[in-house]
Amino acid sequence: MAHWLLKSEPFKYSWDQMVKDGRTHWDGVRNHQAAANLKAMKIGDHAFFYHSNEGKEIVGIVEIVREAYPDPSDEAGRFVMVDVSPVRPIARAVTLAEMKATAALAELALIRQSRLSVVPVSDDHWSLILEMAEG
Repeated sequence: MAHWLLKSEPFKYSWDQMVKDGRTHWDGVRNHQAAANLKAMKIGDHAFFYHSNEGKEIVGIVEIVREAYPDPSDEAGRFVMVDVSPVRPIARAVTLAEMKATAALAELALIRQSRLSVVPVSDDHWSLILEMAEG
């Protein structure tokens, strides 16, 4: 199973809305590298749900429940979307500031490629962030 991080501005789509909806499509990605990450996702992969701009923190975990398919909001037909469902909130939100202050996370794509809305998370980084959330 691969791990990912999906960013959403809470005023546009929050963790609470994700939980209420129970399932949603992750659309509107228009960066080619982020779109390639969507295409690499497999059913059963997990992703951190990250509130960007407001909060700047990981607040939950979602599961990929449908692999990449055409995003109908892209008239050119070049971009895709996936479907996700909430797995669980994390015990304690992990902030971007905390992650940046953790040397072992220096290579985390969220930090290195901060503008991407969909990034991979290594197994080691995934485990460390979960430890931070549970600690």
